[in-house]
Amino acid sequence: MVTSQGWQNADSAATIHYMKYQYIAIEGPIGVGKSTLARQLAKKFKASLLSDADADNPYLKAFYKDPRGVAFHAQMHFLVSRLELLRNPAVVKPSQPIVADFMIDKDPLFAELTLDHTEWWMYSHLYDQQVAAVPRPDLVIYLQAPLERLIERIERRGISHEQRIDSHYLQQLSALYERFFHGYTQTPLLIVNTADINLADDPAEVSRLAERISEFEGGRHYFNPLALNQA
Repeated sequence: MVTSQGWQNADSAATIHYMKYQYIAIEGPIGVGKSTLARQLAKKFKASLLSDADADNPYLKAFYKDPRGVAFHAQMHFLVSRLELLRNPAVVKPSQPIVADFMIDKDPLFAELTLDHTEWWMYSHLYDQQVAAVPRPDLVIYLQAPLERLIERIERRGISHEQRIDSHYLQQLSALYERFFHGYTQTPLLIVNTADINLADDPAEVSRLAERISEFEGGRHYFNPLALNQA
């Protein structure tokens, strides 16, 4: 079944790479290129694509206009929607590899940034109770880019409500991602520097990254395409 959000079977691609990991999740701040890369890797690995439900959040436009009053509703909608996606039988017992453009661990990062003390207490208790049993990736790809690149890419993709995102909010969010992945040890982690490349426009770089994933033996490693190009 193919839908605009959620579970999708990827189309076949000209070059199919071997995918030793059965569940890859791609993460990073807004505008870094998670969804685009997930679609491309799903095609290359002939995997199923699991897309975040962010576009279906009815509170999102109001949140970016003025987060006061709707932050808790927006965050709870995100949490419930993501839990539903991860509890899909096709994710719990997959018949083929999965590439996702989110991981559930992102949810409290956004909540920490937007909820007040009382809302955070309620949210965090519910989160802890609900996420323990959901499927987790066996490889995470963390995309990094400086603030100016994130802003450029957000402007370029032209989603109307995203144009209201405050640069200070985006900077704080990036810092939370950096803090989270600094101490992340739950799975193998591949950190990709996208400051000087745009994976949406460079198929050669996507192919190079797919090859790196196929060869990846675990642990924590960095992938800097610009440095490889200059070598």
